[in-house]
Amino acid sequence: MAELLEGLVLSHLGQGIAVETDGKIYLCQTRRRLDTVAVGDKVLWMQSAPDQGRIEEVLPRRSLLARPSRNDKVRPVAANIDTVFVVFAIEPCCDFLLIDQYLAVCENHNINAALVFNKIDLGQSDTIEQELPNYQKLGYPLYRVSTRIPGHEGLEELKQALKDQVSIFAGQSGVGKSSLTNTLIPDKELKTNTISATTKHGRHTTTAATLYHMDQGGDLIDSPGVAIFGLAGLNEQQLAYGYREFQPLIDNCQFNDCRHVYDKGCAVRAAAEHGEISMKRYQRFLKLREKMPPA
Repeated sequence: MAELLEGLVLSHLGQGIAVETDGKIYLCQTRRRLDTVAVGDKVLWMQSAPDQGRIEEVLPRRSLLARPSRNDKVRPVAANIDTVFVVFAIEPCCDFLLIDQYLAVCENHNINAALVFNKIDLGQSDTIEQELPNYQKLGYPLYRVSTRIPGHEGLEELKQALKDQVSIFAGQSGVGKSSLTNTLIPDKELKTNTISATTKHGRHTTTAATLYHMDQGGDLIDSPGVAIFGLAGLNEQQLAYGYREFQPLIDNCQFNDCRHVYDKGCAVRAAAEHGEISMKRYQRFLKLREKMPPA
């Protein structure tokens, strides 16, 4: 019987999965009984031909991002992520409701989060500048970057932040996630072609996630098809916990099942009304609560 090898899932290619072991890439199939394998998963696999194999087991994940799928199910996007970098810009208009949604998911999935203000060459926005201190006070790192300003120091800071960990960019369509990825991984096209050539799958076009090793160290999962990983899987209590400033207040509410809306003795609402936490963030929490799928 062939020995089991440990590998890293780089990408989905048609019906196959690109798995890397010792710097070499193999095209693998999965055993039917296995749950969906995600990019970033560490797996045990068995070789069946020189460049091919079969995934036998998915090793335990330290984190998992999923997105809504058909029939109220969720589909894994990427596994074992350390930090989600939430990218936003002046254009398209910055959606803080979406930013709060990403951060709430990260808080509940044991994933760090950071903010990336991209396209700063387009100038300033008072609306954005008024909101950003609220996030920085909560401990979310902020990187101001532009791919159009040669040698921009913000990009170097971002590179250092990406080092020695597994990261993914998230953000609404048009905020420049692809241009950032292409700048940070200048040989991305070459690496993409290597994956497809090694696995004999012809030209590989990325519609799902693909994991790239960065020259300075660290891995970046590029997932252009996934602008949103929704609130699927979060309940009302988890949404409230997803607001970092609510966490120390939740236990101070008068009732254990407080919904933090108009409930009597709600410590969260009181803190927002007294200016102790951001009223705008609290109002966005109420909006997200309305958007949640029925329990």
